[in-house]
Amino acid sequence: DPLPLRTARATSTMGRVILAVRKGKGSIFKSHTKHRKGAVSFRTQDFAERTGYIKGVVKEIIHDPGRGAPLAVVQFRSPYSFKLQKQLFCAAEGMYTGQFIYCGKKAQLTVGNVIPVGELPEGTVVCNLEHRPGNGGTIARASGDYCTIMTQDHDAKKTRIKLPSGARKTVAATCRCMVGIIAGGGRIDKPMLKAGTAFHKYKAKRNEWPKMRGVALNPVEHPFGGGNHQHIGKPSTVARTKAAGRKVGLIAARRTGRLRGGKATQALAEKAKEK
Repeated sequence: DPLPLRTARATSTMGRVILAVRKGKGSIFKSHTKHRKGAVSFRTQDFAERTGYIKGVVKEIIHDPGRGAPLAVVQFRSPYSFKLQKQLFCAAEGMYTGQFIYCGKKAQLTVGNVIPVGELPEGTVVCNLEHRPGNGGTIARASGDYCTIMTQDHDAKKTRIKLPSGARKTVAATCRCMVGIIAGGGRIDKPMLKAGTAFHKYKAKRNEWPKMRGVALNPVEHPFGGGNHQHIGKPSTVARTKAAGRKVGLIAARRTGRLRGGKATQALAEKAKEK
């Protein structure tokens, strides 16, 4: 009898799809959002905020599963119809229930108030910053995070901000931010101590724990796997054009290794300047 022809199915299922590729597909790796409290953002920017201010009151401070920072439920009276509007804000340190929050161009410089960055003096510490006017706040929202206002360019209507990472960013002066730092800081100072703590932490976030090193895996599961001693065995830099299953390590790295010589001196000078 002639040998049976190999089917297309047999040839297409050779090898294994590595974890990094599977994560991109979603499925079991999606975020665990069942008990989350809702979208966290500022009010929709309206006439009241653009020209004056609007007053809200902090009804309660709540925990949001999978988030290190507490949330504040802020209630506003709608300026356009007879109803109350509830908004979820990232709580700033020092916020309390019953506190009045003022949002708008004419609001005072007080912790918890939401003001356009162009109205604030240089050196002000802010959080929950918008990177585009009206997008609700996207920068410095993790517990203990804050940005610092470096310089104001009133002619160009731009503001230069120092981000939590130390990098500098220029945003439009009409971008809103909250005065103060995000509550819940110092969270990572306490050690986890045991695997059970990490298990419960990531259970609320998504399926991303425990993390296995590539060299600790088998060759079928990772390009760095296998070998009698745990070693990569090939350059860890990889081209941007490589197939998805090979794209691990330092992807499309412009340079690697520690800074030496003139570049190291330059990097130290920049770091000192930021401080």
